[in-house]
Amino acid sequence: MFDQLSERLLGSIKKLKGQKQLTESNIEEAIKDIRLSFLEADVNFKVVKSFIDTVKQKAIGQNVIGSLEPGQQLVKIVHDELVATLGSETSHLDVKKNPSSLLLVGLQGAGKTTTAAKLALYIRQKLHKSVGLVPCDIYRPAAIDQLLILGKSNQIPVYPSQVTDKPERIAEQALKWQIENNLDVLIYDTAGRLQIDQPLMQELEKIKSIINPQEILLVADSQLGQQSVQVAEGFHGTLGLTGLILTKIDGDARGGAALSIRQVTGLPIKFYGQGEKVSALEVFHPDRLAKRILDMGDVLTLVEKAQEVISEKESAAATQKLLKNQFTLEDFLKQMQMMKKMGGIESMLKFLPGFGQIKQQLSQMTPPDKELKKIEAIILSMTKPERIDPLKVLNGSRRQRIANGSGTQVQDVNRLIKQFEESKKMMSQMMKMGGMGGMGGMGLGGPKVSKGGRGQGRFF
Repeated sequence: MFDQLSERLLGSIKKLKGQKQLTESNIEEAIKDIRLSFLEADVNFKVVKSFIDTVKQKAIGQNVIGSLEPGQQLVKIVHDELVATLGSETSHLDVKKNPSSLLLVGLQGAGKTTTAAKLALYIRQKLHKSVGLVPCDIYRPAAIDQLLILGKSNQIPVYPSQVTDKPERIAEQALKWQIENNLDVLIYDTAGRLQIDQPLMQELEKIKSIINPQEILLVADSQLGQQSVQVAEGFHGTLGLTGLILTKIDGDARGGAALSIRQVTGLPIKFYGQGEKVSALEVFHPDRLAKRILDMGDVLTLVEKAQEVISEKESAAATQKLLKNQFTLEDFLKQMQMMKKMGGIESMLKFLPGFGQIKQQLSQMTPPDKELKKIEAIILSMTKPERIDPLKVLNGSRRQRIANGSGTQVQDVNRLIKQFEESKKMMSQMMKMGGMGGMGGMGLGGPKVSKGGRGQGRFF
């Protein structure tokens, strides 16, 4: 996400290394590179000009704070301006009123239908409200069926729209259906076009007048770049949007839409979609995204993801086992399965500070998640007693059986047992000294790999 923009920004800032102060002469080249990186990211030229002018004004002549280098000082200035551009604070969904209605609008192909299901799942799981879906797209083949399938697979009720009904009649009947089924929130998935046209807007205006929605959200394809600004302005001028949802952001290496659309329209970005899974919808936190763009990490999001898959009770139990040096391969298997639910080690690493600097190095190694699969296969080939006390139980024939069952070599089994025991002792000592944070057993994250690309089985 935004990889190209991130690399260019960090490259320009590195040029200030070794300087004692930010001056007009030494900052000019960095500013030029930042401007070019924004233009290459397809950021709206007015946004680029405003951003560059502000950064330059704040940077020139500033004394370096404390032990910070000029490059670090510029990172802080750029970060603060990125946050201001993306939106100074997180904008939350307005569903306080019961019943509430949300109207999703956008061009064809932006991903409205999938986003409707993602949003419904978010409201149910995170906001703890009952929610239903209403298909109002009677034009696109199988649009209604698509929403019905998404609703059924995620236990979300869907209003039974018919292609023979008019969208405004569907909206009227859905309001009655909402009350009959005691649903707190209804999400209306509307039709799109290849471009904004008058019939589309008239239809949306009719639906809006009938349901009186608390939120009118534009679902915009982030890969459109600054073209998304024109789309947002068109819908906003007619309907009065309350917010934006950016889709396909995981495939957007540039970031032009996110950086342009908020600044030009003044509308808050509320969510962004990453991936096809219905659970792949993230709340848009401007400060967190700014940190990720500048390779400062996003530990808060990582902790939130961990809390979704591991309870406080489980975390405390794992911590106690580590403190007492009682953490077993059985426990480690559970930890690996939890990490898989979080997207795997490679996905987790992206949230850590400095990931951009090691990304290229990692690409030349055995992928950590691939190495974890091998370790998981070895542990799954063990009996429960073997997982709990491998040093005492495992003899030569058992180790050979495990290797055969996991498709590995006996050396792999031996290395796993040896290095797991060493890592367990080290983790126990670190935790007794207060060296570990609050993620409990998640500290035994996975295997490190050598620069040569061969997995060494050493644990974090």
